[in-house]
Amino acid sequence: MFDKILIANRGEIAVRIIRTCKRLGIQTTAVYSDADSRSLHRQMADDAIYIGEASATASYLNEEKILSAALTSGCQAVHPGYGFLSENTRFAESARASGLVFIGPPSEAIALMGDKIASKELAEKAGVPVIPGHGQALKDVDEALAMARRIGYPMLLKPAAGGGGKGMRIVNNPDQMADALAASRQETRKAFGDSRIFMEKYIEQPRHVEIQVLADGFGNIVFLGERECSIQRRYQKIIEESPSPGVSPELRQRMGKSACDLARKAGYVNAGTVEFVMDPEGKFYFLEMNTRLQVEHPVTELVTGLDLVELQLRIAAGDHLPFDQAGVRFTGWAMEARICAEDPARGFTPATGMITRYAEPRGDAVRVDSGVDTGSKIGVHYDSMLAKVICHGKDREAARTGLIEALNGYHIEGVVTNIDFVNSVLCQPAFAAGDLDTGFIDRYFDGHLPLSPPDERHLKLSALAAALVYHVRTIVVRESVKTMVSRIGAGKSTAGVHHYVVRSKEDVYEIQLEKGPERSLWNIRVNQDQMVVESPDFEFYRRRLKLKIDGRYHRFRLRIERSFFWIAFCGLTRLFEVYRPGEWDLIPHMPTRVESPPSNELQCPMPGLVVDVSVKKGDRVIRGQNLVTLESMKMESGVASPVDGMIAEVLAAVGDAVEAGDVLVRFMKHETGSVNSEQ
Repeated sequence: MFDKILIANRGEIAVRIIRTCKRLGIQTTAVYSDADSRSLHRQMADDAIYIGEASATASYLNEEKILSAALTSGCQAVHPGYGFLSENTRFAESARASGLVFIGPPSEAIALMGDKIASKELAEKAGVPVIPGHGQALKDVDEALAMARRIGYPMLLKPAAGGGGKGMRIVNNPDQMADALAASRQETRKAFGDSRIFMEKYIEQPRHVEIQVLADGFGNIVFLGERECSIQRRYQKIIEESPSPGVSPELRQRMGKSACDLARKAGYVNAGTVEFVMDPEGKFYFLEMNTRLQVEHPVTELVTGLDLVELQLRIAAGDHLPFDQAGVRFTGWAMEARICAEDPARGFTPATGMITRYAEPRGDAVRVDSGVDTGSKIGVHYDSMLAKVICHGKDREAARTGLIEALNGYHIEGVVTNIDFVNSVLCQPAFAAGDLDTGFIDRYFDGHLPLSPPDERHLKLSALAAALVYHVRTIVVRESVKTMVSRIGAGKSTAGVHHYVVRSKEDVYEIQLEKGPERSLWNIRVNQDQMVVESPDFEFYRRRLKLKIDGRYHRFRLRIERSFFWIAFCGLTRLFEVYRPGEWDLIPHMPTRVESPPSNELQCPMPGLVVDVSVKKGDRVIRGQNLVTLESMKMESGVASPVDGMIAEVLAAVGDAVEAGDVLVRFMKHETGSVNSEQ
């Protein structure tokens, strides 16, 4: 086994690798950029070497600096993690040429499987089912139209290089082909430096199911079950689980055999993942092979009890696989949620800032793989993923409800995240039923909001939490000052029944609180529902609350201002206002909010780099039209016009670094103040 390795990555995967190395007694060297000078992975490693400016090109993608760091620090091997250089053939070759062990597959396998056209041809030779299509790079639009006529619409245009959904376009009819092919080529050329596009039949309502494989250098190959990865947004995975609710034991064996056959045909060694799409009839087709550790590998670890990073290290060090296929055991169910710095309410735009408060969920069945902590600065230079929350249970429902509760208690302040959006996905009845495919988000959500009405019980429990905290803060605190005890249930003044009215939008709840026989117990009625609530000893300004309601624990996240409570619970994020009954009678006399007129400015929604400005002074634009394109956290996002109008001034230029709130464009205005849409 190695004495010391370098981790050519950052964030949560670097921290994940370091933890296994510490357990095995292997020293680690981290690399870091200007943006990561205070990062968690730098602090946890045995030593760390600075490799450049914040830009990934100047640091984490700089092969020479990383290999020099490995050699000067006395490392014997390099672990690439995922992303950055993990599937870079040249880096793998350079590492081995420098005398270092690359903890991953041979460079030949990386090159072969990284080419989508070549890998599809290899899959066919290995007898693996492939999606019908045209396996060669398309020459022009005429060829694309001819192939589409032969195969049938809808079609999917895919880049020959790269992954992550970049460059992919669905084409539903011939009229869309020319624009889709041009856009696909432009995006893949920019992302991967390769404009080759091929075409295959688009499988409607598919599941995305992948098989984890392990192969040693002695010809032994096993598969470790499947992972369901169908919950995606813009081709990016959000929730993963193992096993898949759509895969039977017999289908699992067939898919696993196909994955192993492909790995053997490719001469594959180390950990890899073979990805399939599966149609509603249960037919599966080869999609691609990822020649690295996957983001979602923890769900496989929890159901198999194996440490995939340790197995990667042992295989790279020349060991045999310590088990055969018959030795692979599966226990229970595991489910994972990706936590990203992004603002769902603003079109999932990347979010930046400093994490000012941070508290992870805990529990025997809960695992958090995180690369951040209080004080971590989240910038625009890298991927938006901050952490992964994984839960294990005896069955799927136990894993799902455990993950919901874990996310209820995951507290991050200072940076906007997708925690509550992910939780709302988990709480959808269709998700609970296992009715999944890659169109799930589009079918059940309008942007970040569920199309179905909120769960009534979730609303009631949130209203209960608001009323209880309001009661404690305004009644118990005031009357317990004499004894200087700030605990729920302190003092005799809490006796009797207390009445409150809680309002959230159009939902109104009448709530009665009555102290129970024991210090921490309450009898609480929400409308007609009677509940027994056990409250903790807690400070009255806490931001998280854990209540035992009718024998089951529930966690809430809160923001409080006087009688207003912003509560996040089970994906529901609502503002609740608490009144005493007499105050409720005054509601009809309260002033109502008046919407402000539209602004004549287009403000930047996030920090980033301007990569395209598509309008000029005097242009007429319509609401929703993209005017400026920003690059942030490895993503390009269009900034749309909020109004119909005419451009008075363009303040942004390609290459500008902009901050949230900066004015990008100004519109002409009438004298009345409304935005001018006439000429």
